[in-house]
Amino acid sequence: MTDDLEGRVALVTGGTRGIGRGIAEGLAAAGARVLVCGRTAPADLPPGVAFRAADVRDPEAVRALFAHVAEAYGRLDLLVNNAGGSPAADAATASPRFSRAVVELNLLAPLYCAQAAYALMARQPDGGSIVNIGSVSGSRPSPGTAAYGAAKAGLASLTRSLAAEWGPAIRVNCLVVGLVLTARSAAHYGDGDPAVQRAVAAAIPLGRFAEPADIAGPVLFLASPSARYVTGAELHVHGGGELPPHLQAAESRADHPSVN
Repeated sequence: MTDDLEGRVALVTGGTRGIGRGIAEGLAAAGARVLVCGRTAPADLPPGVAFRAADVRDPEAVRALFAHVAEAYGRLDLLVNNAGGSPAADAATASPRFSRAVVELNLLAPLYCAQAAYALMARQPDGGSIVNIGSVSGSRPSPGTAAYGAAKAGLASLTRSLAAEWGPAIRVNCLVVGLVLTARSAAHYGDGDPAVQRAVAAAIPLGRFAEPADIAGPVLFLASPSARYVTGAELHVHGGGELPPHLQAAESRADHPSVN
């Protein structure tokens, strides 16, 4: 795969930290020329990675970002729609402004970026590839982040539709990502309690949280010619998923047999 991505141009939204930074590092190590974007400049960047300020929720900012890509690089081979996320909020009281912002970031922004990427990739003889970073929250209940889960479910649907509309020149796929331990997420899983975090990790079949590098590998695969016949797909990168509630309840009962 290293040779496959040599000289390729990749854009990673939200690529200055966390999962996005891990993806950007992996792409750069594989020989790609990588541009990351975010609302604020990072203190540092990995070798081989450039930065451009952009708020991908703003269609005008997206147009300016991709105009820069065209001018500075002359082409675009890979778009990774990684920017996303949401703070916790009670669905009963979340404000319209809050819900709108969550949907804009996690669903509309990837659409805006994909449309702009299409304009560049469609005129290239070898087309291009788009990878959307989804979430397990889009395929199971997401209490506390209902709007986020709904947006990620929409992103999976968007992936299939764009793959059908834009093939064969452009491949569009989605990673369904599970629990990833980053500087920002550490406090979220188990409220920062190491004991609770260990218990959560133990419920994952692979026995641990993912690291950003674990997400970069599948992106590299989907961007490479090895995945030339893969489009409209959802690749689950979640360590085997989360144990079903009935198994968790049975395990808890076994640990506490006096509970009725």
